[in-house]
Amino acid sequence: MASSLVPPAGAAVTGDGAPSRSRRWLDSGVAAGVALLGGVLLYLSFPPRDGLWWLVLPAFALLGLVLRDARPGRGFLAGFAFGLGFLLPLLVWVGSLVQTLPWVALSVFESLFFGLTGALIALVSRVPGRLGALWPVWAAALWIGGELLRGSVPFGGFPWGRVGFGQPESPLLPVAAIGGVPLLGFVTVLAGLAVAELLRRLVRRGTAARAAPGEPDTAPGWARAVAVPLVLLVLVAVAGPLASLVPPTPGEQARTVTVAAIQGNVPRLGLDFNSQRRAVLDNHARETENLAAEVAAGNRPQPDLVIWPENSSDIDPLRNPDAAARIDAAARAIRAPIMVGAVLVNPDRTTSNAALVWEAGTGVVDRQDKRRIQPFGEYMPWRSFFRLFSEYVDRAGFFVPGGGDGLVDLAGVPTAVAICWEIAFDDAFGDAVAAGAQLLAVPSNNATFGLTEMTYQQMAMSRVRAVEFDRPVVVVTTSGVSGMITPDGTVTDRTGQFVPGVLVDRVDLRTTTTLSARLRSGPEWTLTIVGLLAAGLAFAAARRERGEAGSPRRRVRAGKDENG
Repeated sequence: MASSLVPPAGAAVTGDGAPSRSRRWLDSGVAAGVALLGGVLLYLSFPPRDGLWWLVLPAFALLGLVLRDARPGRGFLAGFAFGLGFLLPLLVWVGSLVQTLPWVALSVFESLFFGLTGALIALVSRVPGRLGALWPVWAAALWIGGELLRGSVPFGGFPWGRVGFGQPESPLLPVAAIGGVPLLGFVTVLAGLAVAELLRRLVRRGTAARAAPGEPDTAPGWARAVAVPLVLLVLVAVAGPLASLVPPTPGEQARTVTVAAIQGNVPRLGLDFNSQRRAVLDNHARETENLAAEVAAGNRPQPDLVIWPENSSDIDPLRNPDAAARIDAAARAIRAPIMVGAVLVNPDRTTSNAALVWEAGTGVVDRQDKRRIQPFGEYMPWRSFFRLFSEYVDRAGFFVPGGGDGLVDLAGVPTAVAICWEIAFDDAFGDAVAAGAQLLAVPSNNATFGLTEMTYQQMAMSRVRAVEFDRPVVVVTTSGVSGMITPDGTVTDRTGQFVPGVLVDRVDLRTTTTLSARLRSGPEWTLTIVGLLAAGLAFAAARRERGEAGSPRRRVRAGKDENG
């Protein structure tokens, strides 16, 4: 493989036996090309391509092959190429919102985190002694550390595209209930890197056997060569079944409720969505009233609670009596509280993206503002600076983040609310479940992104969250895809895209507590620290080797060896 530190036979070398600069550039280019292909395979493993989750294994196998024994510089280049191959197609929906330059700039910037991770993974391949045989473990731990960094900085981070989010169909999914998205991502990456290490050792063993045809090639020798990666693969293979055997901590007896999710649809796609706000409100009220008529006719069960999506009322109902009257009429017709996604205008003229619990005749009885607002969309950091690069800067909003724990009381049901973008952050549901949430809701507005894969990526995240917290999840969007998800991650019903839709389902509420909900960020930080410790050990070993190579005693000994 191109990352080998020893030049292949016939390669151009310098006078001291090292590969020539042209050869190093060629090897680095080949490594980057292979890593780029791995990134594309990782993208293809993500929804909406259900059934292709296994492509994550060859994706990380290719990355592992080019990073093993590579220098950190080449590791950075390979990691960066891997990130581009993954993020450019994964985030193409960003381009549908703000055109090409911001989409490419975001993908390139986020790929720098992949590059840093690649450099560290290359470094830990130099961990000395028997610990070095566990390179796939240290490398997978560093990958999770890279995701932690990427999901934290800058401007609150960009956790979209974490490896665990692409695995709702994987047999490893139950691991999410043990250690959340980080542990699910770790075992997934570990599997791919263990495959790479197994292939590398098999090739090296075969090459050694051909180089010494007169010496016996024993079975025990082969067994020792492949033992570690095989054991790692076995451990990964049983991780899912073993995790499914770990029951959550029992809670109090919970009840069953009937939930309705209303997808009203929008007249047009794209950024003009906000100019249609009265039509969008009317659409959701109309679909709710149509459901009420079906309930009265006995064709649908009476819902206990109703959930509308994000931006279902971009007319502030706290300031606009017409909008308030329209929502109140819908709540009166359906005879149940409605959680309404509303844009509220604050006294200082900033805005809040809120989930309002609306009861007929009373109005707002509970409220949760979006806590994780989206940079470059809902607000613009460094507005004057970024205006130099794109005119779309001035179309960004002036939203402010809310507080609280993400929990609302909806018809007596403690309901966690993660509004659209928030689903990618672990604390969005983590805080609410710790506060007693029994139902998880993901109100979202996907209309601005057009016919893209973004909504399917969001649905996949919601499926993983259901398993992580052992809770039913209701995903409801303005324009699709909305869905009902059981605690095991199964989608029991869903709507289409850009059509009105109404979902009604009986939902078993949960008060259990998974190990993941108790540990919170513990597994992620533990893996990150383990990876960094391995990197520190490798760095110290590399410095020690360089020091010994440059010592006078070593130089004298080398001279004697050269002169016979």
